[in-house]
Amino acid sequence: MSRHSAINRFGRSTNPAFSRGFDSTSYEASMGEKMTLDGAVNKTGILLALCFSGAVIGWNIPALIWPGAIVGFILAMVTIFRNPAKAGSTAPLYALAQGTFLGGITLMYESAFDGIAIQAIGLTFGILASLLMCYKSGLIKPTENFKLMVVAGIGGIFLLYLVSFIMSFFGSGISLLSPTDGSLMSIGLSLGIVCFASLSLVLDFDFIEEGADKGMPKHMEWYGAFSLMVTLIWLYLEILRLLAKMRSR
Repeated sequence: MSRHSAINRFGRSTNPAFSRGFDSTSYEASMGEKMTLDGAVNKTGILLALCFSGAVIGWNIPALIWPGAIVGFILAMVTIFRNPAKAGSTAPLYALAQGTFLGGITLMYESAFDGIAIQAIGLTFGILASLLMCYKSGLIKPTENFKLMVVAGIGGIFLLYLVSFIMSFFGSGISLLSPTDGSLMSIGLSLGIVCFASLSLVLDFDFIEEGADKGMPKHMEWYGAFSLMVTLIWLYLEILRLLAKMRSR
């Protein structure tokens, strides 16, 4: 079995962000420049810088929190489902918009729990660095069973999000997802979500390495960086929620 098992035998990823871009025909038909690991890393750095810039704006202008969230969501959907080849244009805008959203959200958490922002940032990048080291050393291998476990877990988590979102229209929601619920069950749920968000980073690493090995088109560097950013933002938000629950006890 190939080391890069995160992409299935049909040449498509189980990650929604990659399932459009990593089509088995997209790189075979390409005659231009090819995707490289260095290129994907550099573009990830650019997106992170834009995200931090947006966060500064959102922190100082919290009224932009929901416009940033909506614009970021639309750009993500366009990038994933409409035209992955345009990720070089949409991904930077996505990072900036989501950064604005994250800045406002972080300010809200920081106002309630002093020092939570630096803790969440440190944990997010600590997890990123640790899992990257484990992946490169071979300590964690994205086998088929590993992939199925992570994808199934993420599917269940997003179903839970969806149910809670629908319930919110009727004046309720799933209390275990509330950042003010400091019960052990609620903290345990958040810890499990953080674990699955962290493990999905391993699949992102594998997707990008596979794309570089197979010589996919140059624009896939942006698309790979975009997918990694989506996971990092999700992980950061869940770490914020987990820390808030722990502080609420």
